[in-house]
Amino acid sequence: MPTVAVILAAGLGKRMQSTLPKVLHPILGDPALLWVLRSLPTSVSAAVVVVHSGKEQVEGALTQWQQEGLLPCPILTVDQGEPLGTGHAVQVTIAALDRLGATRALILCGDVPLLEPATVARLAASEGVLLAMDLEDPAGYGRVLQHPDGALKDIIEQKDASAELRAIRRVNGGAYALPWKALKLALVSLSNDNSQGEFYLTDAVVAVGRQVPIAVELCDPAELMGMNSRKDQAILQALARNRVNGRWMDAGVTLLDPDTTRVGPRVQLSMDVLVEPVACLEGAVTVAAGTRIGQGCVIRDCTIGPDVEIRAYCVIQRSEIGAGAKVGPFAHLREGSILRAKVHVGNFVETKQTTLHVGAKANHLSYLGDAEVGERSNIGAGFISCNYDGFNKHRTIIGKDVFVGSDCQLVAPVTLGDNAIIGAGSTITQDVPPDALALTRAPLVVKEGGAARLREKLRAKREKS
Repeated sequence: MPTVAVILAAGLGKRMQSTLPKVLHPILGDPALLWVLRSLPTSVSAAVVVVHSGKEQVEGALTQWQQEGLLPCPILTVDQGEPLGTGHAVQVTIAALDRLGATRALILCGDVPLLEPATVARLAASEGVLLAMDLEDPAGYGRVLQHPDGALKDIIEQKDASAELRAIRRVNGGAYALPWKALKLALVSLSNDNSQGEFYLTDAVVAVGRQVPIAVELCDPAELMGMNSRKDQAILQALARNRVNGRWMDAGVTLLDPDTTRVGPRVQLSMDVLVEPVACLEGAVTVAAGTRIGQGCVIRDCTIGPDVEIRAYCVIQRSEIGAGAKVGPFAHLREGSILRAKVHVGNFVETKQTTLHVGAKANHLSYLGDAEVGERSNIGAGFISCNYDGFNKHRTIIGKDVFVGSDCQLVAPVTLGDNAIIGAGSTITQDVPPDALALTRAPLVVKEGGAARLREKLRAKREKS
């Protein structure tokens, strides 16, 4: 029995005050819509995303997620066109669901990111269910009325509710699993005879309930909270942070200050990882056992091996770090950086598209771009790999056991052979063979008394002016 998900993602989100569609605003680094799609169980055969405002941006994001392997099932989009209500949003999917052979429709909102996968799996396996929540302040939500046996009787929207009905605390959470045949008939018969002149999806849900029983399942309100404003986004971020961090601490990860630590939903942490305050891990990050991540580090889309020490305030993205490596403080590993085991990259070192092999070191104030550094080689302070000529990037190859002195520049393309030594202050513009010593220093000029004479000259010039 094919279950097809319908994700409502066409809204502009005016209260967000943004050119970015609200379903693309992030929670712990991942857009809200990606959270929703990721929650879909394997029983869902396909998903139809209803788009309109920011259509190109949403479709672009979906294409990117598909390329990155982040989508759980085939996804297609349907443009709602002029938005005429939530019922209309589902009406425009009728042809798509028929073509997909749907027997059950799972309807979710693209701006409700924190539904637990277990909750969605239960919903998707149900014949007819509405998720509801009990709120202390139900203002703004449709009130849920039930038959004595608990089945759905009616849903009354806030703007159409009497004062008596507005006192009801049980409200509609906007997530449903419904038999498609009955829902399709209800959608076709929808009317917009209400105070807003809109086609309400809830009217179709109630109509289905008159044909087949629809259970009302209570859910944690945090799971059903929507993102309609920047304040909502901040609340959702805090809820997600507490949920994710709590699970990792239960699994043997130390978060020294979980209230200030952001760990994204795709991050994987092993036992005995320690994360210091104000760190941020987002995207596809994997951290092996025994690694310590320092205060204020920002890490995205990285693989980090065991027993690594990442010191405070490093920025690391799309990189790999091997076992026992030490990084930072204040290091910047850009995309394509690969640090093998026991590598040391120190303070104010930047790398990009660079591999440092086992035991290599670059401890101070250096830039390594489009480079390869051999095993046990040492890069001195103030080193620059000059990789860009204004048009193209060029590679720098440094062999094993090479010593590069401080304040050296290697003008790529250039290769240093194994065991070479490059004297401090050198600019190397051609290959250096193995075991060679290379120096490019100008002769030292010392003028006795020259400093005093220069000062006197400058003083006289200043007085004259």
